[in-house]
Amino acid sequence: MKITVLAGDGIGPEITAEAEKVLGAVAKRFDHPLELDHQLIGGAAIDATGSAFPDATLASCKGADAVLLGAVGGPKWDGGAVRPEAGLLALRKALGLYANLRPVRGWAGLEDASPLRPERMRDVDLLFVRELTGGIYFGEPRVEGDERALDTMVYTEPEVRRIVRKACELAKLRRSHVTSIDKANVLASMRLWRKVATAEAKNHEGITLEHQLVDSAAMRLVTEPAAFDVVVAPNLFGDVLSDEGAAITGTLGLLPSASLGDAGPGVFEPIHGSAPDIVGQAKANPAATILSVGMMLRYAFGLEREADVVEAAVEATLQAGLRTPDLGGTTTTTAMGDAITARIAGSD
Repeated sequence: MKITVLAGDGIGPEITAEAEKVLGAVAKRFDHPLELDHQLIGGAAIDATGSAFPDATLASCKGADAVLLGAVGGPKWDGGAVRPEAGLLALRKALGLYANLRPVRGWAGLEDASPLRPERMRDVDLLFVRELTGGIYFGEPRVEGDERALDTMVYTEPEVRRIVRKACELAKLRRSHVTSIDKANVLASMRLWRKVATAEAKNHEGITLEHQLVDSAAMRLVTEPAAFDVVVAPNLFGDVLSDEGAAITGTLGLLPSASLGDAGPGVFEPIHGSAPDIVGQAKANPAATILSVGMMLRYAFGLEREADVVEAAVEATLQAGLRTPDLGGTTTTTAMGDAITARIAGSD
């Protein structure tokens, strides 16, 4: 397993250090050769090289099997000529990462952390598949003025088809149900999205496809989140809805993600940010980064058993009562990582 580690900024180095312990434990237990290459990205890279995504980082990522990312950004670099987030966008572009996967689940024993009633969190297990390189975030023309501004929402048939295909392939490994999000009643680009999604889903035997307008989907996420299996969405809507999905769990500290393309390495990272307010205080929850390692094992290496072991170790640690401050406890970053790692090393 050849992995580039981009610890990044803020709490990134703290949480990736715990994830590296987990990778080491998995490699030892299952006898997998492991090679880690540490490189710079974001603000740390700007400070060292002047670039948020140096050439050495690009070369390492392209030569790796997978990339583990901590976090980028922070107030130190606000207003600078180069922003740390530019490194993240450059990474996605360089590796052709068009599909962002964000699983959301209800964790046993943490029902009280959710703003929803406990019974609504029961059986929640959904996967957001967000289109990552198109839509209004990348459309042209883009105009910013004092009295008038313009953004353009553009999608092409191939862009929609490949993300819906990815969602259907993932749904076959789950409950074979895909909910496609759009705003086809108002937006021309979303009418194309719905038409192409319908056509692509017909190519996948056993898949049930439903269409849902983004506003009604937002409401349904908080009234019956367990009704969703795989949710595929355009860039903007996927960004908003996946954050809503994260909020219903009650903490960002347990939410991993994967960004994938059709070939080459994927990027695996927690969805929370760099949290500059708690840097160096041992308060950061490493579980989301460790769960991202689980996603890496599953999607980058096809190691299902190893991924299951990592996820089970996180669940067992939580059920044992360990809680970092985001979950209302006092367990430190290192102690949480050590406990999860010990379960991986010693579990059946």
